[in-house]
Amino acid sequence: MRVYQYPGCSTCKKALRWLKEHGIDVSTVHIVDSPPSQELLASLVDRSGLPLKRFFNTSGQSYRLGGFKERLPGMSRTEQLAALAADGKLIRRPILVSEHVVLVGFKEETYAEALKP
Repeated sequence: MRVYQYPGCSTCKKALRWLKEHGIDVSTVHIVDSPPSQELLASLVDRSGLPLKRFFNTSGQSYRLGGFKERLPGMSRTEQLAALAADGKLIRRPILVSEHVVLVGFKEETYAEALKP
C-alpha cells in the first residue's frame, strides 16, 4: 500500500496515524516533491470511481492562486490531469493506493470500511 502525502498536512498525519494504529504498513510518497504522473493520476481517478474534481485540493493556495474554481469547468480532462501532475500542492491529499482501492482525503469511517480485513 502506498500513501501520497505531504508531511506538513494535518489530514495526512491523521491518516498515517490511523493506519499505524491499525497495523497497516504503507510506503509514503512526498506528493509535492514527487507528484504522481499524469498517466498515474488518470489511472487513480478511474480506479477511485470519483469525479476528477475530487482530486483537486480546493482549499489550497495553488488552487486559489491558479484560479481553478473558474477555470476547471472549461478545462479538458487532459488539461486538468496535466495541472495536477505539475503541482503536487494542487492535489487533494492523502491519496491511499492499494491493489483494490484508491482513497482520496481521509475519513476514518471510509478507511475502516475500505481496509477491513
